[in-house]
Amino acid sequence: MRSASGTGRKLGKDSYGYLFIAPFFIVLVVFNIYPVIYTFYLSFQKWDGLTAIVSVGLNNFRRLITDKVFFLTIWNTFRIWILTYIPQILAALLLSALFTLNRIRGMKFLRAVYYLPNLITAASVGLLFNLLMDGDKSALNHILVAIGVNGAPFKFFDNPPFVSGAISYIQWWLWFGYATIIVMAGVTTIDRNIYEVAMVDGAGKMKIFMRITVPLIRPTLVYLTITSIIGGMQLFDVPATLTNGTGDPQKVALTTSMYIYNQSFKNHNFGYASAVSMGLFGIIALLSLFAFRLLMKRKESDQDVK
Repeated sequence: MRSASGTGRKLGKDSYGYLFIAPFFIVLVVFNIYPVIYTFYLSFQKWDGLTAIVSVGLNNFRRLITDKVFFLTIWNTFRIWILTYIPQILAALLLSALFTLNRIRGMKFLRAVYYLPNLITAASVGLLFNLLMDGDKSALNHILVAIGVNGAPFKFFDNPPFVSGAISYIQWWLWFGYATIIVMAGVTTIDRNIYEVAMVDGAGKMKIFMRITVPLIRPTLVYLTITSIIGGMQLFDVPATLTNGTGDPQKVALTTSMYIYNQSFKNHNFGYASAVSMGLFGIIALLSLFAFRLLMKRKESDQDVK
């Protein structure tokens, strides 16, 4: 009896660790895994949120592959993302080169300043730009009229390229500081002796950065690319607040996440919205796999050349 009770107490103490990690897994299951499974289930159903759920088989997916609006939203989202990602990576590489290859006073302060926009909620920034530029009596138009600019006031949000470009700019401004911090973290892991050897061989700073730094931080760039795809293809808050949820003009700012929201909470078609979500999930997975294989293939090519 004594040994049995001692064993029971020992097993109990050994299990205490599970109690500490249980909250994480409970939250993960309830708020991450279960919604994904339930969304997949709803993609085969017809449901307006109030009446009984009706199974429709593959009808939602048949509608999805012929839905021109869905493919328009995919193109809109991808265009906005690529016009955000390329300047973001270029800015991160440029700033990282300046900060790591040169001694700049106040580097920590500048790094913090670049990161500050990332602390602001994207919805707030979108709403701010909406208030500044939407309408003839907006703050920006008021200033332009006051200083006598020809043609003012301007209808900024009647111009599709301007609206699309504004969203890309806002996304770039919000996230380039984060990308810079991540790239700089990758650069700091490189052995400084490699740079010293390259300098002894007569390599310049730019050549060192392009031929040594960039190839060695490729895993960091892969991480940034994949996370950027995942976040960028789910873009919702900035275009929604900037265009008052319409995606106008000419639906140029209507992203896939906005389309899912409209199908769910405006059209009350949760089954089809779930199918669109599954379609978006598949596209994100394919883009992420393509980016991963492309970047890693280039890494292998670089190693073969060496």
